[in-house]
Amino acid sequence: MSPSNLEILAYEDSPLGPLCLRRRELLSRPGTVVTEVTLNHAFLMSSYNTASERALASVALQMHPGTDLRVLVGGLGLGYTAHAALASPRVARVEVVEFLPQVIDWMEQGLFPLAAALQADPRFSTAAGDVYARLAAEPSERWDLILIDVDHAPDDQLSRTNDVFYRAEGLERANRHLAPGGILGVWSYAESSPFADALRAVFQEVRIEPVTFFNELIDEETTDWLFFARGDLS
Repeated sequence: MSPSNLEILAYEDSPLGPLCLRRRELLSRPGTVVTEVTLNHAFLMSSYNTASERALASVALQMHPGTDLRVLVGGLGLGYTAHAALASPRVARVEVVEFLPQVIDWMEQGLFPLAAALQADPRFSTAAGDVYARLAAEPSERWDLILIDVDHAPDDQLSRTNDVFYRAEGLERANRHLAPGGILGVWSYAESSPFADALRAVFQEVRIEPVTFFNELIDEETTDWLFFARGDLS
C-alpha cells in the first residue's frame, strides 16, 4: 500500500468516462483494505459494503423453489451478486453480461477480491455486451433468475439509452426471457415508485426489499432497494 493509503490498480478510458479500480486502507479502520471502482470520477462501488449486492441473489433464490437454476446477471461489478448466486448448490449456471470489457479484464487478471473464486467455478462465465439490449431482443434461451445491477437507480442511469428497460414496454420484453416462474431482480440505491408501478403493470407478483446497513465510509445509515418480480408460471 502506498504512503497515501491509495493504490491505483487500473485506470482506463471507457465509453462512459474514465474508469478506475483502486485499493486503499481505511483511515478509520487501520488494517482494513477495500477495493473500489470509480466511473467518470464518481464513486461507483466498493468491496466494503456488499450486503445489498449479495441480497439481490439470495432473495431471488429464496423466491424460486427450483433446482438446476440458470442465472443471468447484468453487471459484473466486483462480483458479489454472481458469487452469492454460485454459493447455492441449486444453481447450475451463472452468466454475467458486462458492458465494460475492462471490468472483465480486471477479473481475469485477478485484480479484485473475488476474481479467483469466480474463475475457479466451472458454472461461471462472462460475456461482454449490453444486458439491456439482450433483454430487448427476442430470447434465444430463458433464465430462472435475471439479476440486474448496472445503473445507480431506475431514475439515475449510467446511460439514458437504458431508460426503456424501466418502463412497462421494456419489462414486457424482459419478461419473455424468464422461464416459467422465473424471478427478475433489480438493484437500486433509491426507492422508485414509477419503476414499482411499471413492474406491477407487467407482473402479478412484485416484491420490494429495502436493505439497510450502517455505512462507516460516510458515517451514516444507508438503505439500498431491491425490486423483484415473478414471471408467469406457464
